[in-house]
Order: sequence, then structure tokens, then C-alpha cells
Amino acid sequence: MTSFFASTHVAQAVAGLMGLLGPVLALAAGFQLNENAASGLGNAFAGGAAVAEDASTLWSNAAGMSRIRTPQAVGALHLVKPSIKFHDEGSSAALTQPLGGDGGDAGGLNYVPNLYFVMPIDPAWSFGVGVNGPWGLVTEYDAGWAGRFQAIKSSIKTINVNPAVSWKPASNVALGLGLNLQRIESEFTSQVNYTAALLQAAAQAGIALNPATVAGLESGARVEGGDNAWGWNLGVLWEIDTNSRVGAQYRSAIKFHINGDATFSNPAAPAAPPALTGGVNAQLANTSITSEVELPAIVNLSYFRTLDSRWDVMADAQWTGWSSIQSLTFKRLNGSVLQSTPENFEDAWKFAVGANYRHDASWMFRGGLAYDQSPVQTEFRTPRLPDADRTWLTGGLQYRASPQLTLDFGAAYVWVKNATIDSNPSGSAATTAAVGRLLGNYSANVVIVSGQVVYSF
Repeated sequence: MTSFFASTHVAQAVAGLMGLLGPVLALAAGFQLNENAASGLGNAFAGGAAVAEDASTLWSNAAGMSRIRTPQAVGALHLVKPSIKFHDEGSSAALTQPLGGDGGDAGGLNYVPNLYFVMPIDPAWSFGVGVNGPWGLVTEYDAGWAGRFQAIKSSIKTINVNPAVSWKPASNVALGLGLNLQRIESEFTSQVNYTAALLQAAAQAGIALNPATVAGLESGARVEGGDNAWGWNLGVLWEIDTNSRVGAQYRSAIKFHINGDATFSNPAAPAAPPALTGGVNAQLANTSITSEVELPAIVNLSYFRTLDSRWDVMADAQWTGWSSIQSLTFKRLNGSVLQSTPENFEDAWKFAVGANYRHDASWMFRGGLAYDQSPVQTEFRTPRLPDADRTWLTGGLQYRASPQLTLDFGAAYVWVKNATIDSNPSGSAATTAAVGRLLGNYSANVVIVSGQVVYSF
């Protein structure tokens, strides 16, 4: 009985405690949110560490605050609508369970807010604080779908508070340093094949149990958890000349020590002996769990150049150290391992180019293109993270209503490469009996619309 719980089956319900398995295809690869400013979205966030156009530079490169000459506040809101659809190509049902459907569209409308404030102290020093959500999304499959024993709902919510300072040791060089207090909360649901648990318990106890009398029984499983953690960021901005500059920023990895709870809603099974149902219910009892995970470091290298009175160009390379996540291990409070899942994430790159065109003193138009690698390897893809490489096409516009007020709007369409999935590549009969076998491919795309207000005091 214990082996049933700990090895594969109920553990499937808790495999995403930290959101590390959540299907967050709407944003950057993996579950990273690049949506830190509407002004940046219009250029696919190209040149982010070098542009330093408004107070949102606090996130992309704190050194850029040195270019903000007066106190400035920025508020932005991003509406994100992913479409995430599974296409069955020969999936197998779990033991005594119907196969189920394709899950519908697992994407839903989500929003990502940002807020920044920068205050110049003197010609050399500036201070600022930013609040944003660097990771997360919410997705949900239809109840009763073919992969319900592996994932139904995945919810990840983060908030990051980032005070920072910039210092200019020379007229053309600035440094930035910040601290990050980050909060993460997550919720994950799935179903558990209660029938398979009963039949395995009966076989282990030598009790005859007719599968037809207990067919189709399922438990509901929910995992919730959260933690607070600290990180830091360091940036540099070098103004090569009056028209061009280079910026770089490092954001540290952040290690979380998750505390959470797993809860189960078990069905009645009157056809099974009470000794069997009691034993299964004991294994599917509510429990506290813990986990440790290190969210990856991020490095950006950016270039920005003003070509003439009309045109700017920019480029960016972003590295995310996803290899910090090689496995997820969940433990009960007594130290026993509930589940250890190999992830084997790989480091990933995002490359972007962009341009601005100034029509006149009030209107500016933006464009951008980016290629974004996924950290997920094909053989380790799961229905909680059916992630794949993607391509961004973005555009935007800026309207200067007055010397104090600027409005920015951005939009993006993201093509996600079709992703194959086999949740049981080894063909294990025990795993298929417990949770089924999800075999097919995912198609996905994303639409993002953003708005931003910049007010200079």
C-alpha cells in the first residue's frame, strides 16, 4: 500500500507544488514572466538592460535609474490569453477508468500588474522600488479529461518587492544594486485512481475483489503551498557615446523552502471490505508536505542605439539558469519522501531585436521580434508543463500627452512550437494502470495586450 502511494500514483497529484510543473505557456519559456513593462513589450523586451526609458528600468537594470532625471511613477497592466490544447494520438485509460476527453483549452485570461517608482537623490544617486510578479500563471483542464490523474488545475502566483539604488561613479557609467523579497503561492489539483488503489491493496492482502464492483472510483487531490525568500540584483550601464549604450544585469537565484498541505476527497466504496477502504484512505489522508527549490538566476546583456531623430534600434540576449532545477522532491513532516520527480531542466536563452520610430514629438511606434527557448526536454515533458520553444512578434505605440504624462500600449502574438508528449515513455503497465498514458501533442499560442501610464513629478 505504501509503495502505491509513494512511487507514482497519488504523487502525480502533488508533483507541481511550487508551480514548477504548471503549464505557463503564455509568457516566457518555462514559467518566467517577462511582462515587466508595456513600453518594453512593444520591442519584445529587446535592449531591456540598456534602454532605461522610464522607471520600469528598475526591473530590467537598476543602473538605468541614473537616466531618470525627475521623480517618476510607472503603472502597467498586461492581459495574457494563452490557448493550450492537447490532441490525443493513442492515449491509454487508467485501470477501470474511462479514457476521458482532450481537456478543452487549458489557457485562460490572466493579468500581470507592475508598479515602479524612482526618485533621484542627487546627480550621482537614485533610489527606487518596484513591485511585480516575475513567475506564474493559472491554467485549467476540463474535468474528466484524459490526463486528469496527472493534472487538472495549476495556479502559480508570485509577488516581488524590489528596492534598489543606482550610483554614477563616472559621467558615462552607472551601477545598480537591489534586493528582492519574493512571495510564491501555488495550488494544484488532479484526480487519483481510487479503484487502482483498492485493487492493489486487495492483491497485497490476498483478498478477492471483483474489479467491476469498484470500477470508476476517483479521489480528488489538492496541493497548496507557499514561502517567502530573498534575492538580489546587480546591473551596470555604459554610455558608449551620446547615441549608444550597453547594459547588463544579473538577478540571483532564489531558494524557497516550501510548506504546504495535500488534501484528498475520497469516494465511498461500499462494495469493498472496510479494511481495504480504511487502508487506502489512510494513504490518501490529508498531510503537510515540504519541498525545496531554487528558482533560476537571470542574466541580460543589452544594446541600444539612436540612429537619428526618428529611429532607435536595440538588441538583447537573456540567459536563464534553469538547470538549477533537476528534480522536485516532496517530503512529509516526518522526513519520509512522498515523491521525487526528475525534471532535468536545461539552461535557456532568449534573443530579441527591436526598433522605435518617432513620428513626431507626441507619437512613437515600436516593433520587436524574439526567439525564446524552453528549458523542458521532450522526454521529460508533462501535462503540467507541455512547454516548447516559442517566437514573439510584438508592436506598440507611445503617446506623450504632456511633459509629465506618457501613455504606452503594447501587444504580442506568440507562436509556440508543437510539443509531443508521452507521459509513460517506458510503457510501464503499473503506471498506466494507475494514471493512464497520455500520448499526443500540444498546440499553443498566446496573445498579450498591455497598457502603461508614466507620470513624472
